[in-house]
Amino acid sequence: MSLPECLLVLAAGVFAGAINTVVGSGTLITFPVLLAVGYGPVTANVSNTLGLVPGSVSGAIGYRAELSGQRRRILTLGSASLIGGIVGAVLLLSLPSEAFETIVPVLIALALVLVVAQPHLARALAARRSRTRPHGGPLLWSGVFGTGVYGGYFGAAQGIILLALTGIALPEDMQRLNAMKNVLAGLVNAVAAVVFVIFASVAWAPALLIAVGSAAGGQIGARIGRRLSPAMLRAVIVVVGLAAIAQLVT
Repeated sequence: MSLPECLLVLAAGVFAGAINTVVGSGTLITFPVLLAVGYGPVTANVSNTLGLVPGSVSGAIGYRAELSGQRRRILTLGSASLIGGIVGAVLLLSLPSEAFETIVPVLIALALVLVVAQPHLARALAARRSRTRPHGGPLLWSGVFGTGVYGGYFGAAQGIILLALTGIALPEDMQRLNAMKNVLAGLVNAVAAVVFVIFASVAWAPALLIAVGSAAGGQIGARIGRRLSPAMLRAVIVVVGLAAIAQLVT
């Protein structure tokens, strides 16, 4: 890569790290940039996943106050993310991408509907259930597992889907859910990255540039995201999600 291309990839990493921390969909910034500078789709996806891991760690650290008291919940749901991430990474390396990529915009659109409807659905569910499952129960675990498969395969907007699922299943503040989302998405990226390092071809130069940029962006995103009201956070999710759909279908 030339120097301008390196700077472009680094800047994309910063923006992706920030957006992943606040909402998700940072892949929709870095992935197209890697394609634009000449990398093939699979190599770009593999290198991007590896590069975004430090950003997830940085974002989780930035949200550490909101993670307080969620250890058991994260351990429970984190097992789903880990297993799902491995499955998704294996699928990326062994199956054609056409069928899965076709449904990605549909998944994002469904997630946006769930995010917007989350307050109303949560109130309806709360009125019907006699007791609250602190970890969301088997349905949420299954949903997080499915999101992990998706995240290990491609990853764009997995944060949006996680926020939608956890927001409906758990009676919790959006900021605390966002903090947990950063950890779960980070686990998916990390375990997928391990699979890719062992079994796939990684373009190390862009991966390292994205890693540096996303680590810085994670801190920027945490500073911004923690100051957003729940309504504003949902608005940001919708805007990013719509942009993601527009980019994927064009």
